[in-house]
Amino acid sequence: MIEREADVDPGETVPDSVIPRGQLPPLRWRDLPDPVPLKAMIGPSVMLAGLALGSGELILWPYITYKTGFIFFWACVLGVTTQYFVNLEIERWTLATGESAITGFCRQSRHWAGAFLFLNVVPWMIPAWAKGGASIVCWLIWPETAGTPGGAALTWLSIGGLVLCGLVLTAGPVVYETVEKIQLVLVSLIMVIVVILAAAMVRADAVGAMLAGLTSVGQLPPFDEQIHPGLLLGALAFAGAGGTLNLGQSNYIKDKGYGMGRYIGRITSPITGREEPVAEFGYHFPHTPENLARWRQWWRATCIEHFLSFFVTCIVCLTLLTLLAYSIFYEPDGTLKPGLPAFKDDLAFVWAEAQAVDAQWGGIPKFAFLLMGLATLLTTEFGVLDLTSRISTDIVKVNWLEDQPRWSESRLYYLFLWGTIAMGALILLVGEEKLSAFAMFKLSSGLNGAVMFLYCATLLYLNRRRLPADLRTPWWRALWLAWGILFYGGFAAWVVYELVAK
Repeated sequence: MIEREADVDPGETVPDSVIPRGQLPPLRWRDLPDPVPLKAMIGPSVMLAGLALGSGELILWPYITYKTGFIFFWACVLGVTTQYFVNLEIERWTLATGESAITGFCRQSRHWAGAFLFLNVVPWMIPAWAKGGASIVCWLIWPETAGTPGGAALTWLSIGGLVLCGLVLTAGPVVYETVEKIQLVLVSLIMVIVVILAAAMVRADAVGAMLAGLTSVGQLPPFDEQIHPGLLLGALAFAGAGGTLNLGQSNYIKDKGYGMGRYIGRITSPITGREEPVAEFGYHFPHTPENLARWRQWWRATCIEHFLSFFVTCIVCLTLLTLLAYSIFYEPDGTLKPGLPAFKDDLAFVWAEAQAVDAQWGGIPKFAFLLMGLATLLTTEFGVLDLTSRISTDIVKVNWLEDQPRWSESRLYYLFLWGTIAMGALILLVGEEKLSAFAMFKLSSGLNGAVMFLYCATLLYLNRRRLPADLRTPWWRALWLAWGILFYGGFAAWVVYELVAK
């Protein structure tokens, strides 16, 4: 953990000619802290990558590969690359001010507060990962159910998974440190198992098919009841973390102590932790040669850390898991193996992958595959509960409760955490027979895909117009944000058109 100063001296306020205060109190002057070694920065991007593993990497992209081969894989790689550059622009504002990106949005207009609170709560309260993880537990306990158990056992295991995640987040004294330790272990476990399974099972023809798919830029898969624009939008959103979770990267680096985030307090457990003083609004540094030199070092290290921890992790897992699915479901001549079921409404295709691993290599590799799936879904549900609660807390505290010391960040965080768990449990109880885990994945991913073009546009304005010239987004990075607006906005508009047409 990066060492931080205990006392926060607010100093003088930053004039609007440097960074406009907008509709929130002005920032205050402080020198930019000295950069730290790259190894001390590891954590936030690994945690974000862990959030990406449980939906796009494990579920949606292998499913699309099963249905259509690699014809759309070019968009997967483009989606991860786009998120890499978008995430760095989310981090830019926090490095420069210590504030989250959403606080920066609210400086422009407080209307963003209600919009992003809604967009942060509704898509992520769907407990898709808890139900998916519970499905795998059921397969391990009752393999004779052919991978499709249901009923009360699945529902209560799903609720138990939500409650377990909540208890772990409540027990740790400093929430960020608890999440970082758990996510690092789970992501490392997932990577090791994926690499071993892929090395054992991926065929050379699968690699050739993937490389051919990468050259089919612009091509779309044929549509049917399962493959439709909404699913593709969700898959693009989840080729990475997706939705408002990308915005939470600024909350993670703030708690880790990147840049000016070192002057902002952290969320602690009301039971086991000691509450830290938290500054709702940020700081900025005088543009002296020393501070600007530190800024360049911070920015360079941030880009490297995010590339290695987020981009490489996502690309490796997406590539290997889709290659594994292709090798399992396709013949060497590129045709689907005969006798495969439709895999329409549940995670049965994941169970089919496990059975194929079992048939070729035996029970231990099959167990490792299911363990990898369980760890993947667990790390995602755990991270979703944590990060959405952080984002909601940030929005509510800054915009509506800044003068209410009784409602500290820690108290608000746990209110949102257990409120989300309660809503997830209610959805599981009411929708037990109506919503399969896979249906929940598709619904959550589609809702989050529509969010992303909105904050790409807002980031472009924030970092190009509100930051000083020395720090603002250069034109070539601004092109990536503009591309994100077109990329996600185009697919979102397509989905809306399809819905209206129907």
